[in-house]
Formats: sequence, C-alpha cells, structure tokens
Amino acid sequence: MNAPASAARPPDHAFSSVFALLGPHLLELDRFLHGQLAAFEPEIRAMADYCIDTSGKRIRPALVFFSGWRGPDQISPDLVRVAAVVELVHLATLVHDDIMDAAEVRRGRRTAAREYGATAAVLLGDALFAHALNLATQFPTTEVCSAVSESTRRVCTGEIMQTLRRGSTRLTRADYQRIIDLKTAELFRVSCFLGARQAGFDPGYVEAVSRFGRHLGIAYQIYDDLADFFGEEKRTGKTLGTDLASGKVTLPLFLLMERLPAAEREELTAEILGQRPVQPALHLRQMRELGIYGAVAEVVMTEAAAATAALQAWPAEPPTPLLLGLGEVLRGQVAALRPATP
Repeated sequence: MNAPASAARPPDHAFSSVFALLGPHLLELDRFLHGQLAAFEPEIRAMADYCIDTSGKRIRPALVFFSGWRGPDQISPDLVRVAAVVELVHLATLVHDDIMDAAEVRRGRRTAAREYGATAAVLLGDALFAHALNLATQFPTTEVCSAVSESTRRVCTGEIMQTLRRGSTRLTRADYQRIIDLKTAELFRVSCFLGARQAGFDPGYVEAVSRFGRHLGIAYQIYDDLADFFGEEKRTGKTLGTDLASGKVTLPLFLLMERLPAAEREELTAEILGQRPVQPALHLRQMRELGIYGAVAEVVMTEAAAATAALQAWPAEPPTPLLLGLGEVLRGQVAALRPATP
C-alpha cells in the first residue's frame, strides 16, 4: 500500500497520458455496460444502447478506478461494477439535463431528447437510474446502494434547485455554490469514496480521497460553466450557450452582471428573465473586455488547489499521483479556453 508515488506517475499530465493508464479498465467497463443491455426490456434496449456509448470522457469511472488503484494489471470486478453504477447515474442526469437545456448535441451527436422526444427521454433517464440502483444492490452489503442512492437524491436536489431558479436573477453566489456542490461535486465525491473503499484503503485516506473528489467536482463544474461561453462545440462535443438561453445564472454571468454598467446590466437581466432575445456574441465580447475568463479561471484553480491539498498528507498511496494528474488535466483544459490576445 505504501509503494512510492512515482511508480504510478504518468510521464506527463496531458489528458491522453493520464487516461491511457485506464485503457484496460475502461474496456472492461464498456464490456460490462453493454452486457447490461440484456437486462433492459427489448422495447427500450436500443435507446439504452444509444446512451451507453464510448465517446464520453468517463471522468467519474476514472475517479473510481484511480481511487481504488492497485496497479495497471489489477482490474477489480467490484470496481468495474461500481464504475458502471456511477456512470449510469451520470448518463441519466445528462439525459435529463439535455431536456431542460433544450440541447441539440451531446458527445458529438443528437441528444436522446432530440432522437426520441423529450417525454420518452425523461423515462429513459429514469430507467437508467433504476438499473444503476439495481446493480448497486448486487454487492454483499448495502453500503454501495446506500451511498449511491443518497448521492442520487442529492444530485436531483441540486438539479431541482437550479431548475426552480431558472429565469431569475435572485440567485446568490451561495445558492450557486450549493447547486454545483450537489449536482456535480457529489457524484465526483461518491466515485472517489467508493473506489477507495472497495479497494480497502485506510479510512483516513478514503475520507481524504472523498474531499479531493468534492473539490475537483466543484472545479470541474465551474470550468464547464466557463466553457459554455468560451468553448468551441467541435472541441467539447456538446451544445454550448445553453446556460444564458435557458435562464441559468452561472459564475461567468454573476461576474459579468457585477462588472457591467447599469444600463447594460439591465439588458442582460432582461435576457435572463426571458424578456428579450439573448445576445451571446455581445456577452462573450463583454466578458473578454471585462476579464471574466481570468476571474472565473482563478476560482477553478482555487478549488483545484483545495483538491490537491486534500491528498497532501498521503503522497505514498498508489492512487495519489494519478488523482493529482486529473487535477492537472483540468488545469490544462481551463488554460485551453483562454481567449487569444487581440
């Protein structure tokens, strides 16, 4: 358990380098997930297969595998099953998110809502949730099922909070922080918790890894909110610009509202309230002029630093350098969004 951290350290922190270590693990995960299709009724099997594709980043399963890391050749069936559970929960949330955001594209192709219609997609998401919990019951104790069901409830709570505040400017920064803690960071946290727990690591390390996951999840969601304005659809593989269009106030919009002159702030408020058409190109220009990218990126880096600090006392545990590598991947993704200097 106390092997030198450098033994598992990837040669660099590029996305491909970190995830290359997980090739065999992710292959087993994909085999397992597609093997689950037979458990779905024939009438929706193709729909479930449409959602269980291999083009996503698989960040949450990666957190499971890295948090329970014992070596590149040790692929635990229990970790594969846990990774499948959290990925199915995540896929269900994506199906529902795309309905609420009226998103056209996810992972480079039509969303389930566009492919099958919003009503069927809602129920498809429910079916994915249900199967995730069914898989969680197949462990010898109730711990996995209890942890996943509680996290799923918390994720749904975050989504409900965000939904009820759409089209409103009464959302506070504290509300925003609470929403992303629930809807995104919670699933990151439980992925890390279950990975380390199933691998039998020291309880203190399990707690540290869980804190790492929570802070990384917060950082990732803020990055995602930043990418909604500064990203490119061909690179992200999903519909961008949905936050403002759906009246969702995120950190970039919070900061823009604070820095705009009164008249322009009123115009932006009217867009959020749905009282006038949104002007994404205008607001991107305003964000560039008012330094919004740098201000939001600084918040992401603060959360990423908190994630790193959570593992500071555990440098010799095998998962530590790999998890820290994920933090570096996120930092690189944020840097890639930096606007070009005019």
